[in-house]
Amino acid sequence: MLVMRPAQMADLSEVQRLAADSPIGVTSLPDDAGRLSDKIAASEASFAAEVIFNGEESYFFVLEDLAAGRLLGCSAIVASAGYSEPFYSFRNETFVHASRELKIHNKIHVLSQCHDLTGNSLLTSFYVVPELVRSPWSELNSRARLLFMAAHPERFAESVVTEIVGYSDENGDSPFWDAIGRNFFNVNYAEAERLCGLKSRTFLAELMPHYPIYVPLLPDAAQEAMGQVHPRAQITFDILMREGFETDHYIDVFDGGPTLHARVSSIRSIAQSQVAPLQVSSAASSGGRPWLLSNGQLQDYRATVAELDWAPGQPLVLAPALAAALKVGEGDNLRLVAV
Repeated sequence: MLVMRPAQMADLSEVQRLAADSPIGVTSLPDDAGRLSDKIAASEASFAAEVIFNGEESYFFVLEDLAAGRLLGCSAIVASAGYSEPFYSFRNETFVHASRELKIHNKIHVLSQCHDLTGNSLLTSFYVVPELVRSPWSELNSRARLLFMAAHPERFAESVVTEIVGYSDENGDSPFWDAIGRNFFNVNYAEAERLCGLKSRTFLAELMPHYPIYVPLLPDAAQEAMGQVHPRAQITFDILMREGFETDHYIDVFDGGPTLHARVSSIRSIAQSQVAPLQVSSAASSGGRPWLLSNGQLQDYRATVAELDWAPGQPLVLAPALAAALKVGEGDNLRLVAV
């Protein structure tokens, strides 16, 4: 059985193993024990804190195989993007160049660096082992964060964003970075992302052009890379698009990958999730359709996937082993949404 739970410091070596295999561009998962230790410590403090509005908190989750005691994925939520440092994006805009005398009216696509998305909650640090891609466990690893947000709305903003890793080739080169960022910071894309993971993205973003970039002046390869998704990031992109996230308005300042945005009230796993009381029974049926289940707690938050024959308005009947894995008992409420 696989269960999603808050990360603990004892998970550090396993988390670093996951980070080492994550694709270039996931700077929130640096292959560095010190940074990962700080990330877990900040998460533990956030889960323990009493919170009445979103601030500097961050929540880091891991996906554990309970039988093997092995981690198979991770994901996180930052309560407020840009709380301690600016959160930069490129905003897609259209400039109009017109000459009344020549009767010319041109619309030009430009990119403007901005921090419009500062203050939104941020989904980050998604990784799942290759054998679980396109399985219900990938859905759990991504969407159980949203069930946590539904259970604790006071801890998060009214809107959510996430940066999807953009296109880079098999050598780790990004045509978008080579066309823009490399002119202002002379390192290749892989090294730029490594530095961001070890330090922060802000110091590099501050070296990027703060004036509009005219897209038609960029090389064709850079233009084609804008809004494109790295193959290994396609799974999280697809899951969140099905959740109701929107794209096209913003892209990443380094690799040109899409930045997704959604109002919390319109996210499927939040808007369509339901709460049901638990009945524990050894006679619980194991058939039906798959559901994401979560217990709605904080430090003891647990979530998993189970096949259930359940109808709205009815109690949720679970076997004792499943109830124990979710750290719930008779009469407790569970939040669930269809996979």
